[in-house]
This record gives sequence, structure tokens and C-alpha cells, in this order.
Amino acid sequence: MTEVKNTEAIIEIGNLRKSFGNLEVLKDVSLKLFNGENLVVLGKSGSGKSVLIKCIVRLLSPNEGTIKVLGKDVKKLDRNDLAEIRQKIGFLFQSGALYDSMDVKQNLEFPLIRIRKKLTQKQRNEKIEEVLENVGLLDAINKMPSELSGGMRKRISLARTLIIDPMIMLYDEPTTGLDPVTSDEISLLINDVKKKYKTSSLIITHDIECARATADRLIMLHDGAVYKEGKIDEFEKSTDTLIKSFFK
Repeated sequence: MTEVKNTEAIIEIGNLRKSFGNLEVLKDVSLKLFNGENLVVLGKSGSGKSVLIKCIVRLLSPNEGTIKVLGKDVKKLDRNDLAEIRQKIGFLFQSGALYDSMDVKQNLEFPLIRIRKKLTQKQRNEKIEEVLENVGLLDAINKMPSELSGGMRKRISLARTLIIDPMIMLYDEPTTGLDPVTSDEISLLINDVKKKYKTSSLIITHDIECARATADRLIMLHDGAVYKEGKIDEFEKSTDTLIKSFFK
């Protein structure tokens, strides 16, 4: 595993621009995710948040700018080096993206078979039970995704992401579509993951309660650009009309 210092940037983005035809979604975004922190990127729908994290793992290619992950320029990586970097990144999709034809155990085993090829079946089983225990759903091991509630699907999706021991976590709207109680549980789980797995996390959200619960530092996007960066209390105390519209 790559070793990094606490003050070192795990992800460094400079002057990022991304357009779809004539629509410029990201206009000039620069940010850093530091080792061991939860960085929340806050913004309304359409502000470019999800596009940003898809560019980080090169699911989308930016038009301009630089993206460095663990010191490597993502835009310049060949297929093998990109795959190696992606194995160090856990991506929790907004939809959960579970395989509906597989039960929970099979969903979790799938990345282990592909990535941790040297593990024995016993070791795979132990790893599956460990991550399910950590998200509080060991008793769901034989359930199908259709049998899970929205909050349970999120937890299983997170378990599948954690099973490869990522250094970095990318959360795309982790509380969207969940009731307030379940949303609070997911926010607490994000903090637990940081402690247990020593991850550095970038959390994309428009949910201010999730931001309050998880953020070590916060960046607000507006109209495709960084509008403000700082600690949560700086946002809470701001008299800026746009910021106050979030922190009611």
C-alpha cells in the first residue's frame, strides 16, 4: 500500500473543465483531498458534483485541467496503471449499483474474485463476513437485492466497496432517496468507515445534514466552479445569501 503523510494531498485537481457539447458543467475547479480527511463537496443538483468524481476515476474525460491521485496524473495513465489506481479507490454510486441477479454474498465475492485472486474460498468468506459485520448487515448475507430496503442496499453497496480495502472513498450522494433516520445512519457509517479503514473520503452531496455530520472540510460548488471552501462553522456563520439558502 502506498504510504502518504497526513499533510499530503491524496487527490489534487487543478483548473478542471468539462463540457457536454455547448453545456459547460465544470468551469474551473481546483481542490485537494488530504490524507485522512472527509472532504464534502456541496452543491445543488446540476452544479457538477457527480461529474467531478466521475472525472477523478476517468469514467469521464475532462476537457482541460489536471487530476492527480496518489501523485499520479490520471489523464496520462495507461489501462493497466489506471486499473491499479482504481483498485485503491472505493466508489459508492448514488444508485448502489448492486447486481440484481446475485445475492448479497455473491455481490461481495465478485470484486474479490476479480481483484484478490490469490485468496482462498475460506479467506473470501471471512472477508465477506467482516465487511458485512462492519456495516451491520451480517444477517443479510443470503438475501437478494430486491429483498433489501433502500438503506440496506446502500450499506451492502458500501460493504462491496470496502471489501478491496480502498485508500480513498468517493461517495456520490450517499443519502439521496433515504428517510431522515436512515440518512443519519449512513452519515454515521461514513465516519465509522474513516476510523476503521483509515480512508480519505470525498463526499458529494446536496444534503446539508450529511455535510454537517461528516465534513472535516467543505467545498461549495456553484455554477460549475468553487464558490467557497472552509470549515463547516464558517459556512454556518456566513451572511452570503447563496450559502444561507443551504444552511437554513
